[in-house]
Amino acid sequence: MFTGIIEELGRVREVERRGEDARIVIEARTVTEGSGNGDSISVNGVCLTALDVRPDSFAADVSKETLLRSTLGGLAAGSAVNLERAVTPATRLGGHIVQGHVDARGRFLGSESHGESWTFRIAYPKEVARYLVFKGSVAVEGISLTISALTDDYFEIAVIPKTWEVTNFSQLKPGDEVNLEVDVIAKYVERILAFRNPAS
Repeated sequence: MFTGIIEELGRVREVERRGEDARIVIEARTVTEGSGNGDSISVNGVCLTALDVRPDSFAADVSKETLLRSTLGGLAAGSAVNLERAVTPATRLGGHIVQGHVDARGRFLGSESHGESWTFRIAYPKEVARYLVFKGSVAVEGISLTISALTDDYFEIAVIPKTWEVTNFSQLKPGDEVNLEVDVIAKYVERILAFRNPAS
């Protein structure tokens, strides 16, 4: 589990295709501290298992399913990636509950500058529409954010200077795909209601 508060902006060193899967090597120094082989690290919002952890890098195997569902299939050497270590019982939950299980890919439509902050507009696929609510939480590229406006086709998020500085948001271009994870609580509520006793 993660909080959606990005700890480090890493960079892809290598992507090795292995049939329909891949292994990626990521340059990082913060998230490797205290991490060992088998620990979970969020990469652009995708929970991956860290392998070959070194002081300045770690590797991760990425399955066909993850490559298809997320944007990790588009990573190449030099790509900037948002990184976060899994929470501990003593971690402050500064964002919201983020599992690192990407629900869909959205599309960055553009941004509007307000001096020192920005409004980002993200298009989303219809299958996640029912989980998005005004002022609700959403993870975009693994970043915990609040929906500030919502339409049938896109939502808007406010981006502060700190988020701009420490994440890959500053490198997004209109048309780029982004990883989306909706609030897991909404999915549990939907599932519970689907099985409730109609007589009640």
